[in-house]
Amino acid sequence: MSKRSNEPIFWLLFGAGGMLSALLGPALVLITGIAAPLGLGLSPDAFSYDKVHAVAVHWLGKGFLFLVVSLFLWHAGHRIFHSLHDFGIHAGALARALCYGVPAAATVIAAAALLAIGF
Repeated sequence: MSKRSNEPIFWLLFGAGGMLSALLGPALVLITGIAAPLGLGLSPDAFSYDKVHAVAVHWLGKGFLFLVVSLFLWHAGHRIFHSLHDFGIHAGALARALCYGVPAAATVIAAAALLAIGF
């Protein structure tokens, strides 16, 4: 009998996070990191507290924020874990626990924070 692996779950999260970061990451950096602070094409209050809070309390905004945060982190954790092998560091249980434990904990924290904001 062969041993079952949980690796497909991590590859699924890695792939979803990679696709999301490739499609949305540059746009998010451009909008929130360059255009908004410099006032390029956006009104000065585009990212005011009230507007950002309105996005965070809406169920669709919560879902988007949760997916972006959690899938970016899962993608990074899986990439770091496999990059250790590429650098000749054959990661053991501690590296696996760190590389997958941090995204798991951050996912729970993100969900709790978004739910604490309310609807």
